[in-house]
Amino acid sequence: MKVSKLAANLIGSEIVKIGNEVNDLKAKGAEIANLTIGDLNSNIYPIPAKLKEEIQKAYQNNLTNYPPANGLLSLRTEVSKDLKTRWNLDYSANDILITAGSRPLIYAVYKTIVDEGDKVIYPIPSWNNNHYAYLTSADAIEVKTTPENNFLPTAADLKPHLSGAVLLALCSPLNPTGTMFTKDQLSDICELIIEENKKRGADEKPLYLMYDQIYSNLTFDAKHYDPVSLFPEMKDYTIYIDGISKCLAATGVRVGWGFGPAHIIDKMKALLTHVGAWAPKPEQEATAKYYQDSEDVNSFVNEFKGKLEESLKVLHKGIQDLKGKGLAVESIEPMGALYLTIKLDYIGKTKPDGSVIENSSDLGFYLINEAGVALVPFSAFGEEKSEPWFRASVGGLATDEISTMMPKLEKALNNLK
Repeated sequence: MKVSKLAANLIGSEIVKIGNEVNDLKAKGAEIANLTIGDLNSNIYPIPAKLKEEIQKAYQNNLTNYPPANGLLSLRTEVSKDLKTRWNLDYSANDILITAGSRPLIYAVYKTIVDEGDKVIYPIPSWNNNHYAYLTSADAIEVKTTPENNFLPTAADLKPHLSGAVLLALCSPLNPTGTMFTKDQLSDICELIIEENKKRGADEKPLYLMYDQIYSNLTFDAKHYDPVSLFPEMKDYTIYIDGISKCLAATGVRVGWGFGPAHIIDKMKALLTHVGAWAPKPEQEATAKYYQDSEDVNSFVNEFKGKLEESLKVLHKGIQDLKGKGLAVESIEPMGALYLTIKLDYIGKTKPDGSVIENSSDLGFYLINEAGVALVPFSAFGEEKSEPWFRASVGGLATDEISTMMPKLEKALNNLK
């Protein structure tokens, strides 16, 4: 039976495919250290107790009808205050759009700015930009990054592609790597965007920057930087993606927010009224109430990110110990988020059954079956399957589980010849 061309050619998520394999094996009794999904085990990392109480109160108070299309004013007001206090960013409640997590916002940015055939630039690896570019029929320009630059694009990488582009999509801390822009790196990119926009006429679209900072509160020793704080003139061109999904361990609560130029935010709001992508009203009400207690918010975030950092350090040390034993592995020291970037240089090796590891997907499924370790290859983030890099998310495991899995990983890798 025929479907639309868009649906027929849509590629499903490789992360979901791997997750399904893991779930099937676990249902059969297998013990799998699941480092795939960018989610959190809510028994290890529950949401803030006060937020949970406020959600329950909101349901008890029957706040279950439609929220305003752009989000509750009380929540947008609290977000505005938090942006000023936390990042010294001046955005009014009317500049803010609340949605069910960050995905509808990213989709709305693409649909609001990008026409069919418009040039969109994004680095690889990066999360889902290839799919959003496909959904908007964009001319996708994928800029390959390197481990030497922590898999972040440099101004030199981007400069040849900016002419005529309408959207540049960046994320820091980056999913899938957990690495972050330095002040100089981001400043150089912002200067290029400002320079490019000065060349454009009044009848041309500007080059907009979508800046995904959903992990901005989950940083360790490195400092988070954002475009408008570095260059106030970037305010006309920058749309931010943010929310509570990651910083409050609230992935399933579904409260995200975007903010930026009013003419873009207003069109995003209008688009999403037809999609119905608003966050549930009780969760919005509860988040607004919770953010009034900034001390509790900051206390929770600091404790939470401390636990994530500890887990990432345990995993990073484990990989470095394997490297010290002569295994062909590497990892990049984590800077933020809940991800570790791992290199497993075993593509082309032969498995015990005589078959060859053809690509990163083969290696991933081998490790699931032989080591009980599930990782996501960078091919899920736009890289070629020949690349031996993987994302490991620590949100689903306790630190002792990470330590327990390392000998199993070592044995499985040593069995490849």
